[in-house]
Amino acid sequence: MRDDPTRMGTWTAGDIGDLGGRIAVVTGANSGLGLVTARELARAGATVVPTAREPGKLAAARGTILAHAPDAELDPRILDLASLDSVRSFATAVAADHPRVDVLVNNAGVMMPPRSETADGYELQFGTNHLGHFALTGLLLDALAAGDSSRVVTVSSLEHRPGRLDFDDLQSERSYAPRGAYQQSKFANAVFGLELDRRLRAAGLPVASVLAHPGYSATNLQVTGPTGVMKAVLAVSNRVFAQSAERGALPQLYAATAPDVEGGQFYGPDGFQQARGAPTVVQPVGRARDEETARRLWEVSEELTGVSYLD
Repeated sequence: MRDDPTRMGTWTAGDIGDLGGRIAVVTGANSGLGLVTARELARAGATVVPTAREPGKLAAARGTILAHAPDAELDPRILDLASLDSVRSFATAVAADHPRVDVLVNNAGVMMPPRSETADGYELQFGTNHLGHFALTGLLLDALAAGDSSRVVTVSSLEHRPGRLDFDDLQSERSYAPRGAYQQSKFANAVFGLELDRRLRAAGLPVASVLAHPGYSATNLQVTGPTGVMKAVLAVSNRVFAQSAERGALPQLYAATAPDVEGGQFYGPDGFQQARGAPTVVQPVGRARDEETARRLWEVSEELTGVSYLD
């Protein structure tokens, strides 16, 4: 451990304190940021519940984590955030086996695919990136509140900045642009994380809602979702400009573990345009703080998922 691990400019995953006895759920832990996050939380002693949609990828992730942390306590589980039935089944099983959850990292996501829909008929990016995590957080809230200082870390993106919520066409049925829909989902993540913080404070629950983004980091999102010209452009820019997933995961790891983190904060890289660097406090785009937008998003999210909490 460094002498002063709270100095974010020099902070690395090696500065994470002892997490023994803590329970952490990490969505999308089969690759990229999620895999790094699950690995480092496990290496620090947490019991980690890594999730993935496919059994084969989940097994591979488990093997990778154990290769780096042979003594890791892991409870890998299947979770498909594009299916609300899967979200409910997962949350029920996890809460039964882990009545207390200390950290929930809402990390999983899809990025810029051709238009498709979730199992429940919602646009895939909005349905997976926002609605799935909204429902999961609500369904695990009792387990989170059972701890004395639990955290929900919702991973947004630099792409939240141009994002807007089109409440007249949230599912992009009238008009669909892959990047625009992704930006909307990441903006929804930011609005949700801030509104969750407000509601947790009002309810007096011992749970902090924190946001994070990875800057521009090379992950499989840029190659598995986009198609055509965008896929080619991102493949090149990944090689030339992006930082590694190891570095990109630092803001969410800091948000999940550092002792000085407070609810409502947003963590991202400290470099130029927040594209790369060590974790630091950053600011969301101003309209993400609009409470009327947050109220509308919360209400429609409850309606679409059937999950109500913190009203």
